[in-house]
Amino acid sequence: MGGMAGTVRGATLLITGAASGMGRDYAARAVREGAAAVVLWDRDAAALSRTADELGRTAMGRTQVRSYVVDLSELGAIAKVAHAVRREVGSPDVIINNAGIVRGNAYFWKNDSGDDIRSTMLVNALAPMHVAREFLPAMIAARRPARIVNIGSAAGTLGNPRMAVYAASKAALAGWSDSLRLELRQAGHRHIRVTTVTPSYVATGMFRGARGPLLAPVLEPDVVVDRVWRAMLAGRPLVELPGSVRLSRVLRAVLPTTVFDRVVGDGFGIYRSMERFRGRG
Repeated sequence: MGGMAGTVRGATLLITGAASGMGRDYAARAVREGAAAVVLWDRDAAALSRTADELGRTAMGRTQVRSYVVDLSELGAIAKVAHAVRREVGSPDVIINNAGIVRGNAYFWKNDSGDDIRSTMLVNALAPMHVAREFLPAMIAARRPARIVNIGSAAGTLGNPRMAVYAASKAALAGWSDSLRLELRQAGHRHIRVTTVTPSYVATGMFRGARGPLLAPVLEPDVVVDRVWRAMLAGRPLVELPGSVRLSRVLRAVLPTTVFDRVVGDGFGIYRSMERFRGRG
């Protein structure tokens, strides 16, 4: 893999939420760079099949494209499908935990579905842990350059009205992701690099209706994919998009909470950004 200095040529990648959106874009980029194999996971069987066929035609036999239908809210299914991947393709060199869900725009106490809370935490927070756990032993033993990319959200670094459960799930993901990075370094497994990504709203349809706050316009997917891809290859630990996400985090740390709420949260429009959210549904 050339130390992953600038390409995934010859590597095996596993991408969750790969049937559409940025997951499909990551997979397409891997095919273009000549990856040995691209493994696509998604729960949408029809969309997954279309994406796999399209990528297979693009690859023209140079890259093995394999797809697996898996519902990441079923942790037992992750173990079962991971076993199939190890048997049929081999252990991945790169894992991109891209899949995620967001439900509704109601205040937390008006969310009348415990199932929404459970599924959001399972898909956004627990599933990436279980996916990584399935493949980490082989990645450690292989001693070749490897990457784990965890797609979080700026919501995981800053609370926001009307997305309490989503914010909680992404905060959990960020905490685990950075701790995993440090554990691998401390244990001497420096060939595995972990990248945590915390973008603001991205124009994929997942956050349709959400408004970009001041200094944080809604991001174009191709810009995010390119930034994440280059950070992944370089093994950088954190990607914050746009730069105002880091600014908000710094201001949150230094300003009194009431001042931050008034000046940044309300003044920049962050706390009103989900009022017109519709999502894919």
